[in-house]
Amino acid sequence: MGFARGEVTEDLFLGGQVSLMQPREGYRAGVDPVFLAASVAARADESVLDLGCGAGAAALCLGRRVAGLRLVGVERQPDYAELARMNAFDNEIDLDVYTADLAQLPAEVKEDSFDHVIMNPPYHLRERSTTSADAGREAALFEDTPLAAWIDAATRRLKPRGHLTLIQKAERLPEILAGMDDRLGSVLVKPLSPREGRAAVLVLVQARKGGRGAFRMAAPLVLHEGAEHLGDKESYRPDVAAILREGAQLPLW
Repeated sequence: MGFARGEVTEDLFLGGQVSLMQPREGYRAGVDPVFLAASVAARADESVLDLGCGAGAAALCLGRRVAGLRLVGVERQPDYAELARMNAFDNEIDLDVYTADLAQLPAEVKEDSFDHVIMNPPYHLRERSTTSADAGREAALFEDTPLAAWIDAATRRLKPRGHLTLIQKAERLPEILAGMDDRLGSVLVKPLSPREGRAAVLVLVQARKGGRGAFRMAAPLVLHEGAEHLGDKESYRPDVAAILREGAQLPLW
């Protein structure tokens, strides 16, 4: 059915390099998928699967930074999947979007394998949070499928030596690590801290299929300057602003 034109806004990412139609009410992408896209060290001619792609923010930001990728998205909510297709067309970035649940991937995806799988799974456990009145926002933010199932689905779709990269709440890092079996290794965790001296709120986690490297905890990326938020002006550190506004890569190590 899709969203009516009056039900969406057009928002600019990467300093205007990517234009994204998003629902006015419901789940709206912020900086998290931009950080996810920036952390993927993809190269031209490689393939990328975005599980739970929403309106396409992460895949399209990655596709804008790295030309020549083969991008595939899977999104279970038909309205958001249609937005992702429209956003890909409007931004002139090739992105094949399938409407499906990750537990029942279509044959075109199940029979394929990818150099990278990226994902931004729902952050919140239903039993710990107040749910949303908006069905799309609730589906995007509140977990129905366990993190371990997301990780298993991603691992199955990776090529040997391929990379899984995800962003998630820092408090759920133990679940992420517990969900990784011996198919994945060389695990790297990059905390994202709002300010110097503050605990990380988010983590970027990367693992390699068949990797045998030791677990690594990288130094945190501190997002904002100063000890506290002062007014409405932007306070991102210069390296973070370059990621968000210019499409710079985010080195994980």
